[in-house]
Amino acid sequence: MTMVRDRLLARARALADDTNLKFFREWLKDPLRVAAVSPSSRELAAKMLAQLPANARRIIELGGGTGAITEAILAHGVAPQDLLVLELGEELHAHLSRRFPDARIVMGDAREVAAIARRTGFLDDGPVDAVISGLGLLAMPKATQRAILKGAFETLGPHGRFIQFTYGPVVPVAAEVLAELDLSSRRAGFTLRNIPPATVYTITRSRSKRIPATRAGR
Repeated sequence: MTMVRDRLLARARALADDTNLKFFREWLKDPLRVAAVSPSSRELAAKMLAQLPANARRIIELGGGTGAITEAILAHGVAPQDLLVLELGEELHAHLSRRFPDARIVMGDAREVAAIARRTGFLDDGPVDAVISGLGLLAMPKATQRAILKGAFETLGPHGRFIQFTYGPVVPVAAEVLAELDLSSRRAGFTLRNIPPATVYTITRSRSKRIPATRAGR
């Protein structure tokens, strides 16, 4: 029994090392796109899933990476056919496709998320409940942030949420991008149990439009 257990543990460690190596290779290729040097922790995934709307059923994940958050989404109860995962890296896309053969894994640019969701038929059943992002938005130009957020909210229902983690001290989307798209952000969680430690933000449509003040006497 001990020998069997030791072999299983060794196999699990080997698989984990291989996954981490894949992720690190992708980071070396493009550190601005792959913001971390290691996959997200279970604790971070749990913090992100805690921000899902009540009864969330259909989800898009941006930047699937090695599948740490993908696995957590499916374990949360989301059906594989109700999950669309975008991953731009060819090696990571192939890895995700092998690991989650029943989910919709697409190699594509997050800036084209709305077009991809329509083209694959993912929006045929209506808008999605949440977009979960593992992208390094903080390092991206404002134009890229704008394109990703705009496309994501084209797929979301009226009360849908964009859930993002960051390693920085503030929301990783420029204030002017949020204002232009009429979005609001909220710090939703933090975990030290991640490399590096990470903060979770939720971004939603603003609940009300700003009304200009009326001058006195008018």
